[in-house]
Amino acid sequence: MRKRLVIIGAGMASGRVIEHLLAQDPDGWDITLFNAEPRGNYNRIMLSPVLSGEKTYQDIVTHDDDFYTQHNITCRFGEAVVRIDRVKKVVYSNEGGAPYDKLLIATGSAPFIIPVPGHELPGVITYRDMADTQAMIDASAKPGAKAVVIGGGLLGLEAAAGLKARGMEVAVIHLMGYLMERQLDPAAGYLLQKDLEARGITVHCKGATKAILGTDRVEAVLLDDGTVYGADQVCMAVGIRPETRIATDAALEIGRGITVNDQMVTSDPDILAVGECVEHNAQLFGLVAPFYDQAKVVAATLLGNDAAFQPVQTATKLKVTGVDLFSAGDFADSEGREDIVFRDPARGVYKRLVIEEDRLIGAVMYGDTADGSWFFGLIKDGTNISDMRDTLIFGPAYQGGTQADPLAAVAALPLDAEICGCNGICKGTIVSAIEGGAASLADIKAQTKASASCGTCTGLVEQVLASTLGDAFKMPAAQPMCGCTELTHEDVPRLIKARELKSMPAVMQELGWKTSCGCHVCRPALNFYLLADWPEDYTDDAQSRFVNERNHANIQKDGTYSVVPRMWGGMTNPRELRAIADAADKYDIPAVKVTGGQRIDLLGVQKEHLPHIWADLNAAGLVSGHAYSKGLRTVKTCVGTDFCRFGTQDSTGLGIKLEKRLWGSWTPHKVKLAVSGCPRNCAESTCKDVGIICVDSGYEIGVGGAAGMDLKETERLAKVATEQEAIDLTVAFVQLYREHAKYLDRPYKWLAKVGLEWVQAQVVEDLDNRAALIKRFDLSQTIYQRDPWADRATPQAQADFAPLADLTREAAE
Repeated sequence: MRKRLVIIGAGMASGRVIEHLLAQDPDGWDITLFNAEPRGNYNRIMLSPVLSGEKTYQDIVTHDDDFYTQHNITCRFGEAVVRIDRVKKVVYSNEGGAPYDKLLIATGSAPFIIPVPGHELPGVITYRDMADTQAMIDASAKPGAKAVVIGGGLLGLEAAAGLKARGMEVAVIHLMGYLMERQLDPAAGYLLQKDLEARGITVHCKGATKAILGTDRVEAVLLDDGTVYGADQVCMAVGIRPETRIATDAALEIGRGITVNDQMVTSDPDILAVGECVEHNAQLFGLVAPFYDQAKVVAATLLGNDAAFQPVQTATKLKVTGVDLFSAGDFADSEGREDIVFRDPARGVYKRLVIEEDRLIGAVMYGDTADGSWFFGLIKDGTNISDMRDTLIFGPAYQGGTQADPLAAVAALPLDAEICGCNGICKGTIVSAIEGGAASLADIKAQTKASASCGTCTGLVEQVLASTLGDAFKMPAAQPMCGCTELTHEDVPRLIKARELKSMPAVMQELGWKTSCGCHVCRPALNFYLLADWPEDYTDDAQSRFVNERNHANIQKDGTYSVVPRMWGGMTNPRELRAIADAADKYDIPAVKVTGGQRIDLLGVQKEHLPHIWADLNAAGLVSGHAYSKGLRTVKTCVGTDFCRFGTQDSTGLGIKLEKRLWGSWTPHKVKLAVSGCPRNCAESTCKDVGIICVDSGYEIGVGGAAGMDLKETERLAKVATEQEAIDLTVAFVQLYREHAKYLDRPYKWLAKVGLEWVQAQVVEDLDNRAALIKRFDLSQTIYQRDPWADRATPQAQADFAPLADLTREAAE
């Protein structure tokens, strides 16, 4: 007698179960197949090619009407199952029941909908089945139609590419910092974004959807940052969850999905489950490979054979024509793991292998994925790779290749790329000079003026010489920024500007970084160079800052912190002093000290108290003194004409104006200023980075002083008649330092490299350039002049600071 098998759900997993059953026991089962969709089995993972127009629905059907008829399968398509009677062993839809001996639940998953205002408007869909796909195809028929895809994961990007192929204007909104963050690392995510943008798709990372706008149907999407994207259709592809409602109603055991054992049997021995709806050993599944393995086990279990489901490693590929992307295994950073990274900026190729205990455990590849399957096999098999470690990154066909060319980044620069910013000399001019006989740096300086001014492009000019002359040019030894790159501190910021690189992954990929994500040496420098060059486009990366800057306070040798409120120009008042005293009492501060910069330092603050003390001091009107930062620290002043018998100008007032103008600006190293009201110099202006001496006839401005590890008197930059000129020159000097200094060079060290005369030419003599420097500085301040204490004095920050950190792993500098 044939046994009755009822299947709920005609997806890929249940379709494969049917195939195995019919192959092994074609006459053993009467099969009834329910499906909420009005159609049978089709290859759901090929919906993206249908959306893009590369395939039709008929192309992806796996079981057509003839198949069901030939095997006497009762098809109840378009009937959603509403109830399971486990006692009577009957499955019910609204059309009636179907008795079973064995029941297989294959309900798949349900797409997650972000419950933002407007999510129920017509035109807002998910991307789950053929109906969703057809809705998107229909929407694309409108000329000039716009689509917003919320979710930059695998499915969302496939939807975006498909909609773009249909002619729609497409924007992808992704909450995280880079696309497909679960499958890719930042470098590969950067390349993917670049690839999609080159196809005309707008990508907005770190974008949180606030509302979907419209009246009768969707019209636009509003983000938290105020950005609005017009939309005739919105596709939400933000995740899925196992569809368990029918199993829950039947009182089956449920975790995140329907709980099954190794034989894919649920808590009811006559009910099995397969596919996205199941949970096996606390694991959910979303790729087709494990579904097919589960299907084999389901068929074996139904036939009474021994079988057990054991999950295996899976790999990911994006189904967008022309995008070569592969990831497999575990590639998260962890102690004991090592990376092997290969980058080819010219071809847009990135490969990263993650090794742990001589085993390959993860691989991410972009641009060239030909060896993906081979790497995947090594991961699955746990192969010991110690014997081929040196050549592993080049794949199975490697025959002993060569080292990557460290000059590739320079060689790839276009001829119109600017090399010498001071004199506006591009690469083509230098190459022409070389072709005309120039063979040394001196020749290039003489013939083109490149490297003849500030000199910070010298390294780049030498690399152009080397890449053009080859072995005929002997490159002087240059110190690279760190072990992650062959490029120097002078090379990197210039290439960032020349090639308009605006993110950390972009810099590392395009300049051929040897590591996947940089190190503690290069990341803070890159973070500064990027925010200094692209304040409007680059977002400061807190994780690329030293611990003091991350925690907005100075860490001390006992693990406590010191907190220094800002006192503008060294001035304070009783209200501020009471607030500081109250904070010292409230948080049991063991030491309160007046600093050399005329500020009050609260020493010995426990880390967990930092958000609280910031909040208290903010409430009294005090902000961070940035005493920990690579930025403006203090502007020291004397009392000037208000109280001093010898004061010639309002030195205190000028100091306050300068501090309020400059605070919050990030610089290559710390910056200290002083303003003295007369040549007696009570504010010690002659040993500051910028020191101003007020005299009867105006203001004498000195720069490049030092009083730390080196002692150095300032060099006279200029004498001006008005206070406004003194402020303008100071701001322009600071901006020039921001744009040209090597990270962690104090102003006096930078000044020694570029020369006072060059600085004077830029900020004193060239009035247009001075104005441009001030304009760029002020633009940066519109974004970065904000109190970090206020940003962090929140209840959320309290949780972050509550646990004790392992300070032995954090470098103070």
